[in-house]
Amino acid sequence: MREALIDATDRALIDRLQDGFPICERPYAAAAHALGISEDDLLARLRRLLEVRVLTRFGPLFQIERMGGSFVLAALAVPECDWQRQVEIVNSFPEVAHNYRRQSERDCPFNMWFVLATETTAGIASAVRRIETACGLPVFVFPKIREYFVDMKLSVRT
Repeated sequence: MREALIDATDRALIDRLQDGFPICERPYAAAAHALGISEDDLLARLRRLLEVRVLTRFGPLFQIERMGGSFVLAALAVPECDWQRQVEIVNSFPEVAHNYRRQSERDCPFNMWFVLATETTAGIASAVRRIETACGLPVFVFPKIREYFVDMKLSVRT
């Protein structure tokens, strides 16, 4: 994998947009102004940072339950020989917010973990059934018992 090149403005953009994104009629213009660049430059930089995977996502985080939705952590035990195919199947579902691989430990057979997010609570069960049908594997669901808020911001250094 090739290392992505980012400049001082990219670093400032990443640092600045982790917190306090403007809520106004033209938020990108306001954010660009605070950085001393044009709105077009800011948008081009965001697109490039996403394309080269310096950023994997840019957007708001919502407390989905307050809007009537639901999300859960889910897991699969995927045979190594079928890993790539199963990743593609799971990632094809719009309800899958993100998916990651974790090495199975001796007592834990699960190696694929993903977050399901749906507009309604009932949507979780429906998504689970569809993923199970498509994968041919049982999906194990781990609902949230308690919520913790970790305010993590990363500083981009040279």
